[in-house]
Amino acid sequence: MDERDIMHRYKASRWTLIVGLVAIFISFQVSYFADHLIRWDYLIILILMLIAKITARFIFKKTN
Repeated sequence: MDERDIMHRYKASRWTLIVGLVAIFISFQVSYFADHLIRWDYLIILILMLIAKITARFIFKKTN
């Protein structure tokens, strides 16, 4: 495993964190303030984070 692979994994994880946190924040704000309840569909957000990580990893690996 070379350093480029480690850097691609690091960049992909960082973008995954950003996308996931923004999605969780928006979901929480909408469900809490609009409907006054906390929704338990965060599994969808976790899947979104997984897709973002895989996509970012492929994109960063292709560009280097």
